[in-house]
Amino acid sequence: MRALKLVAALFLTLGLAACGGGRDPKFRTYNGPAVTSVVVEKGARKMQLFHNDRVLKTYKISLGFAAEGHKQFEGDGKTPEGAYFIDRRNPKSRFHLSIGISYPNKADIAYAESQGKKPGGEIFIHGKTGYRGDNKGDWTWGCIAVPDRQMEDIYAMVRNGTPILIKP
Repeated sequence: MRALKLVAALFLTLGLAACGGGRDPKFRTYNGPAVTSVVVEKGARKMQLFHNDRVLKTYKISLGFAAEGHKQFEGDGKTPEGAYFIDRRNPKSRFHLSIGISYPNKADIAYAESQGKKPGGEIFIHGKTGYRGDNKGDWTWGCIAVPDRQMEDIYAMVRNGTPILIKP
């Protein structure tokens, strides 16, 4: 009887290990070439991950609800334009997973203050879980959104400090 229990425990352990052993499946691993930059083309609704000058991945994206133009003020619904970098990660994001973009920079802050306004912030690349709308078109408050499964790959591939260029 004891031997039977040991065999059953062994099979259970091996079965759990084969299924990920309780590991959260949204945290993927990536062992390919390093992502050296991210380029967003707002007009084309496309984001590309690069290793030097080679495109590793291309994603269709959703943007802020007022996507045209550079984000200048809190609540304007625009996605920033310009050179930034990935500066933080949120594994418990309301939108599945997210990586932060370094907006606002000093110039963004100075411009908003010169107009007597706040520049806004909390701009991320994130998934879509948690949004109660239809997840179609441009719906964020200025962030860049992709489907959750794609966000899992992006989260695994893109490291903090990676430059991101957001083009009109």
